[in-house]
Amino acid sequence: MSSKIRILLADDHALVRQGFRRILEAEPDMEIVGEADNGRETVALAEKLRPDVIVMDVGMPELNGIEATRRLSESLPRTRVLALSMHKDSVYVREILRAGARGYLLKDAFDRDLLLAVRAVARGEAYLSPAVSEVVLSDYRRQVRDPLDLLTSREREVLQMLAEGKTNKEIAT
Repeated sequence: MSSKIRILLADDHALVRQGFRRILEAEPDMEIVGEADNGRETVALAEKLRPDVIVMDVGMPELNGIEATRRLSESLPRTRVLALSMHKDSVYVREILRAGARGYLLKDAFDRDLLLAVRAVARGEAYLSPAVSEVVLSDYRRQVRDPLDLLTSREREVLQMLAEGKTNKEIAT
């Protein structure tokens, strides 16, 4: 990564992009290298400009942010995506994170949250808005009621034998 975090803004609303540009460009360690108003343009610009971070709206025309993120994760693995949305529904969060986004920021966040998120994602860290973290954790807890359910039958069998004090040799046979 260069001395400045190189950022591509991707949102279908010009006013939103302008606001983000003003916030981000006021920081000495950040520079906006491009803007896109749809998913296809985002993919094309990112492949040309190779930014460090893409601030990506989830709901864009032509190619939504989830699919654009999926494509960019494959073609530009070093470019990190910070998803941006007004939706805190776990479906959106889960899908864009699964597609390769490193962070998820709600549009009702404060400017300091945007700056924290961009810097964290640029460093390779994950970032989730606090409200989104709660949704993700609740969703995870609903899916995994009993941690033992995650184990295969053989893993449960080995765990049981370990609890009974059996040796590795006894477990292996």
